[in-house]
Amino acid sequence: MARLYGTNVPDEKRIVISLTYIYGIGSSLASEVLKKLDISEDIRTKNLTDAQLTAIRNELANYKIEEDLRREVGMNKKRLMDIGSYRGRRLRAGLPSRGQKTKTNARTCKGPRKTIANKKQAVK
Repeated sequence: MARLYGTNVPDEKRIVISLTYIYGIGSSLASEVLKKLDISEDIRTKNLTDAQLTAIRNELANYKIEEDLRREVGMNKKRLMDIGSYRGRRLRAGLPSRGQKTKTNARTCKGPRKTIANKKQAVK
């Protein structure tokens, strides 16, 4: 299993798909990098030579990915919370910050349901 930027990329998948396992790299960026390096998108990760892997590592060094990107996103959220903006207050409360409704949805943000004892259900 090849290891790029602290992430194990699968050997049996095409390299263009394997690169998307790295945080911050989507399909379009993976295709762009491979095109720039003149590496076929159809080649499997296990069939890459060491020279090709090194070239991919060197090219990905030009982009903000993995830990640097995670740190930047976290700092942006912290900044919003510190200045007390609307989005920051929603992030701090664990609620959606982009206008979604919260009565029935938003379970990803809010987490699993918390059962409240003796709460009367609405009658239809």
